[in-house]
Amino acid sequence: MDTSSIPGAELIQVAEIVARDKSIEREEVIIAMEQAIQKAGRSRYGQDRDIRAQIDRKSGSITLEKVIEVVEEVEDEVNQLTLEQAHQINPELAIGDFIREELPPLEFGRIAAQTAKQVISQRVRDAERARQFDEYKHRIGEIVVGTIKRAESYSITVDLGRAEGVIRREEMIPREILRQGDRVRAFIKDVREEVRGPQIFLSRADNQFMAQLFTQEVPEIYDGIIEIKNVVREPGSRAKIAVVSNDSSIDPVGACVGMRGSRVQAVVNELQGEKIEIIPWSDDTVTFAVNALAPALVSKVVMDEDAGRMEVIVPDDQLSLAIGRRGQNVRLASQLTGWYIDILTETQESERRQEETRTRSARFMESLDIDDVIAHLLIAEGFVMVEDIAETPIEEIMSIQGFDEDIAGELSRRANEFVEREATRIAGELEKLEVADDLRDFDMLAPAAILTLAEAGIKTLDDLADLDTEELMGYLGDQGLNSADDAGAVIMAARAHWFEDEDEAAEEAAENTGEEAGDDVAEAGTGDE
Repeated sequence: MDTSSIPGAELIQVAEIVARDKSIEREEVIIAMEQAIQKAGRSRYGQDRDIRAQIDRKSGSITLEKVIEVVEEVEDEVNQLTLEQAHQINPELAIGDFIREELPPLEFGRIAAQTAKQVISQRVRDAERARQFDEYKHRIGEIVVGTIKRAESYSITVDLGRAEGVIRREEMIPREILRQGDRVRAFIKDVREEVRGPQIFLSRADNQFMAQLFTQEVPEIYDGIIEIKNVVREPGSRAKIAVVSNDSSIDPVGACVGMRGSRVQAVVNELQGEKIEIIPWSDDTVTFAVNALAPALVSKVVMDEDAGRMEVIVPDDQLSLAIGRRGQNVRLASQLTGWYIDILTETQESERRQEETRTRSARFMESLDIDDVIAHLLIAEGFVMVEDIAETPIEEIMSIQGFDEDIAGELSRRANEFVEREATRIAGELEKLEVADDLRDFDMLAPAAILTLAEAGIKTLDDLADLDTEELMGYLGDQGLNSADDAGAVIMAARAHWFEDEDEAAEEAAENTGEEAGDDVAEAGTGDE
C-alpha cells in the first residue's frame, strides 16, 4: 500500500481513536507510528541506514528521510561523511551538521505492514503500562473491583477496566474457586516495576483486605469514630479484629456487627464464610489478652514482661476452646496482642505450683535443717533460694507470722553458713574442672551458674561468648535466665573483650607505624649528612 495514498486526516483520526481507547496521549501513538514507518523504511533501504520518519501533527502527511552526519573522522561509512566529502554536496556544511535526503514513499507489503503493526502495538502497550503505573502507584491500600480475565492454578489475572492486576496463589483465599468472567474484589497490595513492565499485585488473603472491607461496611470506621487497632487472619478459616471507639457512647463491637449481624455478615460473605471475631481493644494488656482469647473464659493471667510471654490459666473444661482447632485460637490471639501466650488449665497450674512448693520446701529443709512447717512459711513469704534468706535483714524475717528474734536469727545464721559452704564447694569444683579465671571472674553470672556451664564443657569466657541465646537459656533456664534479652546481654558482655582486643591491636599497629615512620625520617637525615 502506497503511504502517499493514505489520507493524512485519517491517519491523525486513527491516532486520536487509539489514544482515547487506551487512555494515553495522542503524541505517544504518533511517535509509535513514526517508529513503525522507520522500521519498515530500514527493511526497504537497509537495516544499517539512519532512516527517520516524520508525521505532520496537523495534516498527517508522512516524510521519510535518510540522514547522514558530517564528522571529522568517519567511523560508520554508511551514515557518516567527512567534511571534505560533504563540501562536494554543499560547501556550507560544517562538522556536526546532517545531510537529509528525502526518500520516496513506502509501499507497504504484507510483512512490512505486519511489522509496523507490531511496533505500534508494543509502543502503545508500553505507554499504557506507564500510565497504569502512574495511576495505581498512589492507590496501594485501596479495594478495587474487576473481572477475572484468566484463571490459572498459580495466579489470576483481573481486568480492572483501564489496567490489569494479578492475584498470586499465596494471595488467594484457600479453597476459593474463581472462574473466568467472575466479578471479584481485591486489595491493591503493591504496584512496582518488573522486567516485563509495571505490575499491579492484588490480594484477597492480606489482613488489610479485611480491614478495608470493614471500612466500607461500617460508616463509623470510615468517619474515624471507630478505629481498627489490629487484624489477624488465617484466610478462609478464622480471623480476629481489634476495634476501639473514640466516642464513649458508641459500642465498637456492636457497630461492626450491625443490625442483626448485617455488617459483619457482608464481610463474611465476601471472605467465603471466614469466621470473624470482633474484639474490643484495651490499653490494659491483660484485659486485651482475655478479650482476644474469646470465646474461652480465663481464670488468671501471669505476665513476664521481660520475655514478652504470658501464662493464661483457664478452667479445665475451657482448654480446647482456648487453644482452638489445631491451636488456631491461641495462635491468632498471640498475633493480635503481640505476646507469646501459653495456655494452662487450673489443674495443671495447681499441680505445677504444688511441685514447685515441694521442690523449694525440700531445698530449704535440706539446706537449713528445718521442718516442713517453717519451710512452707518461708515459701509463702516469697523466698525462693537460700541466698534470698541470707541477704534479708533479720528484722524482715522476724515480721513473718510465728517467727521471733531467736528463730529469725538462727535462720539467718544457717542460711549464711550454707552460702559460705556452697561457695567453697563451687570454688573447689571449678578448680577441679580447670575453669579459666576469666570465666570465674565474670560477674554477670552467679558461681552456681558458672559451675553448670563448666559441667557442660564451657570453661572459658570465649566458650561462653561463642554460645547463642537459645543455647545459653537451655543451660541456665532453670536458674532464672529465662529471657532471651537477658541471655543476649550476658553473651554480649562475654564478647566485650573481643572488641577491646581489636582496639588494642589497632592502637598498637598505629604506634608501630608511627615508630617506623620516625625511623625512616631519622635514616633520611643521616643520609643527608
